Formats: sequence, structure tokens, C-alpha cells
Amino acid sequence: MTRLADMLTEAGHILPVVLAITVPVTMFGAGLLYLLRKGSLASSLTLLVLIPLAANVAGVLGVSGFMFTDTLAKTLLVCGLSALVTVPVAVLLGRSIARRSIWEREARERERAAEASRRELVAWISHDLRTPLAGIQAMTEALADGVVAEPRDVAGYANQIGAETRRLAGMVDDLFELSRITAGALRLTMSAVALQDVVADALLAQGPVARRKRVTVRTEARTWPVVIGSDPELARIVRNLVSNAIRHTPPDGTVAVQVGVDGGEAVLAVEDCCGGIPEHELARVFDVAYRGTSARTPSAGRDEPAGAGLGLAIAKGLVEAHRGRIDAHNHGPGCRFEVRLPLATV
Repeated sequence: MTRLADMLTEAGHILPVVLAITVPVTMFGAGLLYLLRKGSLASSLTLLVLIPLAANVAGVLGVSGFMFTDTLAKTLLVCGLSALVTVPVAVLLGRSIARRSIWEREARERERAAEASRRELVAWISHDLRTPLAGIQAMTEALADGVVAEPRDVAGYANQIGAETRRLAGMVDDLFELSRITAGALRLTMSAVALQDVVADALLAQGPVARRKRVTVRTEARTWPVVIGSDPELARIVRNLVSNAIRHTPPDGTVAVQVGVDGGEAVLAVEDCCGGIPEHELARVFDVAYRGTSARTPSAGRDEPAGAGLGLAIAKGLVEAHRGRIDAHNHGPGCRFEVRLPLATV
């Protein structure tokens, strides 16, 4: 008990000295932390380790009266060795936490962007679905009530209902394809595919639309490469790009489909006469539901089915699924959409 009392008495004597020395050191360290609050997390954690070590060393030196004895030397050696161990660990831990924080922040930003894209998609699609459904409902009621009785008028209504139904089916098909891409459920059967056949089929499918709009579609090929890919998905990529180009090219304009080879890649480019896209919007052309206009009502003509703003997004997803690249930039009187795909090895 006497020894414990002596220790408490001694602690009471040295406490003011310890506080007088360690508190300023700690406050100085807190000031450094405040100044470096916008710095890296690794530097902050290093300071958090060094501040208590520095306070301990300062307290020991103060209590010893700066008289360097063997005990003081051993104490300082222990503090130094502790610093050699704890500081590198703090730096590594800080960098690890910083990388994780950056990854989590980017993940949250991607999630917010995806959620905003989903909300925008729902808004666009809900409007686009209501428009043909309202027309179908009105024409169906007119036929059922006998408002339209002339054979020619009945045939016209039937044709219009068929066109709106095909438009709805196209939207549903686009949504299904986009959902497969975004959900990672797309499974491609890869093989060697000749781009000449893919382009020919796509242009054949888009020919009637181009003729109705009086748009000339021409093909320019220095060579016809063979790529590794899935035939149906490659055809959809070309079809979506050509359809988009025809839709935004004015009557009597020209759409050019160019094919060639650049290094170890096949290059397929589609050029239109849309007049160009503002530079600040070029990065958004492959976004879901992007149409380059704030109007929600499609601007397509009566004989031209309007898209749901998914064609370019689907094309981008399919190109990336083929380990290729797609980009867009203004070129001449319009835009140039360029796809690069890996060549098939002989």
C-alpha cells in the first residue's frame, strides 16, 4: 500500500509536467491535421500515428529533465522502433482505405447515373407506348362503332393499326434486348462472320424506309474483312446504325456505309447528313432514350416508325459485348459513327 501511495504521489507530481509538454504537442498535431484535411487519407493516418508517439516522446523527455540515462535511451529506442512499424502500416492502410473510398464513391455515382437513366427511360417509353396505344384504341373503337364503314377507310384503319402494332413490337423487342445487355444475360455464339453479308442484309432491311424518305444509301469498301462475332447481333448493330442515319438524314440526302481494315481491327463507319450534333451532346448519343431533342413526341413521319431512343444504346452494348469499340463525331455535313471489331484470325 505504501508503494502504491508513493506511486500515486509521484504521478501527481509529474502530471502537470506531462500535461504542459504533451498538450502543446497534441494541439500542434491537431492543427496540422486541420491544415491537411483536404489532403490524402494516407497522410492523415500517418499524422494520427505520429502525434501520440511524438507526445509520448516529449512527455518522457520532459519528465526526465532531458537527462539522457540508459532508461531514457531504451524508452526512446522503443518509441523509434514502434514508429518504424506503425508508420508504414498507417500509410498502407490509408492508401487501402482511400482506394476503397474512391471505389465506393464511383460506385455510388454509377448507381445514381443508372437510376437517373432508368427513370428517364421509363418516362420516354411510357409516353411512346401511350401514343400508339391511344391511336389503336381510337381506331378500334371507330371500327367497332361503325363510324368507319367504307371498305377503303376500313382498310386504311387496319393498315394503320398494323403499323402502330409493329412499332409497339419493335419497342418491346428493343427493351428486351437492352435488358439482356444491361443485366449481363447476353450470350453470344461467336464465329467467323463476313461483314459483306452482314452489311448487305442490313441495307436490304432498311431499303424500303430509305426509298420512302428519298435517302440514298451507298456502300464504300476497300476490302471486306471477316470478324469474330455473332451474326444476328452484328446485323442488329449495322441495322440500328443505318436506321438511325436514315432517320436523321433529310430527304434527298445520302447515307454512306464504309468498311475497311485498320491494323488488326475491322472498321465499319456510317456517315449521315444530319447537320451535326452539338459538341456538348456528343458524349450522350449512346445514352438510353437520347434523341437529341427535348420533345418527347417522336418526329418520324407517318410511314417511318419512330424509335424509342434505344437503338444506339443497344448498338453500343452489342459492340462492347464483341470486345469492340464504337464512337461518334461530327464529320462533314453530318455525323460519323465508327465501329471497330477484332478481325478473325486465319
